[in-house]
Amino acid sequence: MGDVTIVGAGATGCTMALLLSRYGIASTVLERRTDALNHPAAHVINARSLEIWRRAAPKLASRIAALAPPLDEIGVVRWCTDLYSAPLGEIDLTSDADNLARVSSHSRYLVSHIGQHLLMPVLWDAIEADPLIDFRRGVRVQAVTTDSSGVTVHAADAGGRRVVLPARYVIGADGANSAVRDALGIQMRGPVLAKLGSAFFGAKLPFSGGRRPLLSWIYSPTFSGGLIAHAEDNYVLMTAYLSGQQEIARDSRAYWERTLPSVIGRDVPARIHSTGTWTMTSQTAETFTRGNVILAGDAAHRFPHTGGFGLNSGVQDSHNLAWKLAAVLEDRAPATLLDSYEPERRPVVERFAAQSVANHFKLDEVMRGLAASNRALGHLTTAFDHPFVNRLPAWVLRAASERLIGTAARRTATLAGTSGGSRYRRATIRRRIPAQLEHFASTGLEFGYAYDGPLIRSEHSSQPLEGAGVIRYRPTTWPGARLPHAVISHDGEAVSTHDVLDLREYSLYSAAPEAWRAVLPAGTPLRIIALDPAPTTDQRALIDLFEVGEHGAVLVRPDGHVAWRTPRGATGELGRTIAGAVDIKSDASHLPGLSALPAAEQARGALA
Repeated sequence: MGDVTIVGAGATGCTMALLLSRYGIASTVLERRTDALNHPAAHVINARSLEIWRRAAPKLASRIAALAPPLDEIGVVRWCTDLYSAPLGEIDLTSDADNLARVSSHSRYLVSHIGQHLLMPVLWDAIEADPLIDFRRGVRVQAVTTDSSGVTVHAADAGGRRVVLPARYVIGADGANSAVRDALGIQMRGPVLAKLGSAFFGAKLPFSGGRRPLLSWIYSPTFSGGLIAHAEDNYVLMTAYLSGQQEIARDSRAYWERTLPSVIGRDVPARIHSTGTWTMTSQTAETFTRGNVILAGDAAHRFPHTGGFGLNSGVQDSHNLAWKLAAVLEDRAPATLLDSYEPERRPVVERFAAQSVANHFKLDEVMRGLAASNRALGHLTTAFDHPFVNRLPAWVLRAASERLIGTAARRTATLAGTSGGSRYRRATIRRRIPAQLEHFASTGLEFGYAYDGPLIRSEHSSQPLEGAGVIRYRPTTWPGARLPHAVISHDGEAVSTHDVLDLREYSLYSAAPEAWRAVLPAGTPLRIIALDPAPTTDQRALIDLFEVGEHGAVLVRPDGHVAWRTPRGATGELGRTIAGAVDIKSDASHLPGLSALPAAEQARGALA
């Protein structure tokens, strides 16, 4: 019996396998596809994901980051009636130099635009090259059974041969249509928001103004949708539909071969690489775990694409789970440690989902009264999915859906021309666009998500995520938050505070490390890290960043999230308390936590 079977070799599954390999833990990865996905389903890669991949392998993170184009090539989000006329308005995400400098200080990485079709071959190369990962392509899961000894995955390979894999734990990372989740009968809860069709194609598009937008929202009488720019003159064009009887769903290739020239210009040569359809939802699994089966990524939660949280949240799931699973498998912690996974991750992904849905509906404000709204589209999508409606003849469904979409699109004709009414409408749209910034710049959520629960010694009733802004991130050592990034001197080298985290042990950061080392009992499973500034780092700024003064300390978990902090100086009593709290194997009768640590009541005002 193996220790871990991971179903799904998307970003979530690959990250899990690579992180476990850092601990020397072998895993088997099953993937139903034989080749990496060529259709770029996701393209926003957060800096936090790159930090996590660096924990798996620094060279891997560097290789992925190298795929990203320069920021000035992807900074523009545009609203337009067509690709080549003057835009209705736009947001330039790189125009604020001060904000860009501030964001650059939060991590060694920046949010990047990397199509999933470019990312996945890199991740697949990494897991294929890892001797601890048994990567099997073309394997489809048929059933998952559990008993007292563990979990068994029943599958079939590409040749139809039976595959039976017993394991202690199974990670269901097999996407929105998870076979693992379905096999266990776990339901998804939440609404369907829209049905979308898309085409991935290559063409040289002569945009107005000479600058290639990252994203173009197109509103014309004949087509409404979005165009996403990808590397090497490749693009994804997408639009909504209502019924599976429409051509875009029945014969998507034919639809796009007919539609694409009308959008990009009939004299512009184009090559369609792939087409597809997908259903946009905001849904979360009723439970993330059942026995020794754990769901992660899209198998556990699906978001609208409006925000870019989907792929990144799956990487975070793996990061949260890997160190806990390793502690259990290495017999350093009781199995109850895994019970903290869902309570920590669920509030975070629900916050991401809420923001994504808010972004989706807030887009309606730009074209209010001038185009079909996303809210109306959601109601129509639900109506067309009703069993009674689906019993209507195919030609009726086809005609009704095309008529509804066409009628709504024709309203955008009022934006054309030189009349006073047209100019007023265009000016109104231009004024509304800046309010959409949260959709495209969410640094506050990218770095600011935080955990709560038995593994966190909370100081307040709410975590930073609840009160943090979406756009702006404030680094903090508030318990549950991500450890702030800073450059420190360690063993004679300038490194990030994230680079010196121990894989297995908790880490204690302090500007007075020797005092803390002196009061901790011998053998305490704890790494002490001195907050010594690198030559380029201001010492006062470093101490202020950690928010505990010159004598305090910040206790950090192996996944880089703060467990506890204190401004108090080191004492024997405090040292003994910390030693007991970080020994996660000390009491297997309940979920180990930090409840014994002092609350430092007198410091709450200073730390808030």
